[in-house]
Amino acid sequence: MPRDTAHPVPDRQGANFYTTDTELQSLLKLYLPADLLAHLQPYLRRMGELAGGRIDELAGIADKNPPTLEHRTRAGVDRQRIVKHPAYEELERIAYGEFGLQAISHRDDMLGWRGKMPPAVKYALTYLFVQSEFGLCCPLSMTDSLTRTLKKFGAPELVNKYLPQLLSLDWDEQAQGAMFMTEQAAGSDIANTLTMASPQADGSWRLTGDKWFCSNPDAEFAMVLARVEGGQPGMKGISLFLLPRTLDDGSANHYRIIRLKDKLGTKSMASGEIRMDGAVAYLVGEQGRGFVQMADMVNNSRLSNGVRSSGMMRRAVAEAEFIAHERIAFGKRLEQMPLMQRQLDKLRVPAEQARTMVFQTAQTLMRSDAGEEGAYPLLRILTPMIKFRACRDARKVTGDAMEVRGGCGYIEEWSDPRLVRDAHLGSIWEGTSNIVALDVIRAIKREGSLPVLQQYLHGLLDQARLVPGYRQALEAALARASALAEKAAQEGGDVLARQAATGLYNCTTAIAMAWEAAQTGSAERLRLSQLVLLHRVLPRDPLEAAEMPPAWQE
Repeated sequence: MPRDTAHPVPDRQGANFYTTDTELQSLLKLYLPADLLAHLQPYLRRMGELAGGRIDELAGIADKNPPTLEHRTRAGVDRQRIVKHPAYEELERIAYGEFGLQAISHRDDMLGWRGKMPPAVKYALTYLFVQSEFGLCCPLSMTDSLTRTLKKFGAPELVNKYLPQLLSLDWDEQAQGAMFMTEQAAGSDIANTLTMASPQADGSWRLTGDKWFCSNPDAEFAMVLARVEGGQPGMKGISLFLLPRTLDDGSANHYRIIRLKDKLGTKSMASGEIRMDGAVAYLVGEQGRGFVQMADMVNNSRLSNGVRSSGMMRRAVAEAEFIAHERIAFGKRLEQMPLMQRQLDKLRVPAEQARTMVFQTAQTLMRSDAGEEGAYPLLRILTPMIKFRACRDARKVTGDAMEVRGGCGYIEEWSDPRLVRDAHLGSIWEGTSNIVALDVIRAIKREGSLPVLQQYLHGLLDQARLVPGYRQALEAALARASALAEKAAQEGGDVLARQAATGLYNCTTAIAMAWEAAQTGSAERLRLSQLVLLHRVLPRDPLEAAEMPPAWQE
């Protein structure tokens, strides 16, 4: 054998991310109706094939060729344009055109299926797509969420005018969405919003002000928060507006992209700064309730953020498992070595927690949209929980998985650096970790979500058929996590918000994974559930080996 091929670095390129993921296939049987899942198999296999091949290739190219901003045409006409690399445009055609990921939640004729599909379908396909491309998933999510918010709060004439573009599957006609909310003085503190909205005689509004972080800034439509001229101070003076990029006469609306951001990650997708100078916009929903209405869009995006972090963790773990199986050192496969086995488990646990949380939250979203009693307060606490913990975990999992590949993991030819860079954005977008942890506590205080969550989890335990010792351990942990959350919800308890949100997340996922294990017959999923409890919940001496209690196995 030639010297340069004697020890090739294990390369997973070309693997089908769906057919090689037996755990995902098992969970989809649990969370989707059998007839729908059977119908979707060609689409899931197709997405898995693309994610492991063409999407991954395109994502690498787009990452190295970020978009640029042109202010004038070559003839000197003052016309702004974001120039995107052809690789990114091909990714758009796959996501928006071939799979319609932005429209699945809103149409009843998608992917050859007649009838509305549950949210788990969109999230399963996104979960596969994001394992190779994260940046584009932001515009996809914002288009989906903007459409949802417009349908829910927009006046009929506004919906009738613009919804067809947002739901079109024709590449030349379809519109993308964005969310222009952040200002320099008003990041998470929306009450400090300075952008002003002035009413016009024709029923439209004019917006004036700067927005500091606007992803997908050349989108056809954006949801914008602004303060109504002469309105109340603080949050009650903030309203929500739909901002079209192009006016009815075909001319450009009165706002400019000042510059594009040079970001650590998600380099394929443009993010910029916007200055509005009398931009025409339309009020969405009730005046003065902008934040409440925008929160619906943000919460939907937060769930998508959790899904994306979950997908990136899965990619990182799958790469590490592949390397550990293929790489031979000191006469053994890496996966046969006890220390590597331990390290792989430490990667698998948070990745599988997040995967479970994706499907549990998607299922709850479906129930909430159907108006089931108790589903909304459950959704209100699950959503910030996954956004908080899964996005934080992804930063560590992607970094630790890089180490399994060794020195090559640090080289930009491989997926690891891009995963690490992109993973860090999940805990910043749509609310930093502190803000989202506080939102878990807000759901407890305002929506009464904690007893609803407790009741739901006890229902899962009743169906999990666990040995008494392990069930008791889960119940005791949930009781302690709930007590901590109640304390955090009391006056002056904010300092405990992160700790409480983490405790609830870990207990929720441990219980849900045990339930999944019982429904699917997966001994591995039960083992991972037990590792969640053992390593992420229960107290232990750092100078002693953590052993699985015998009572959990009897």
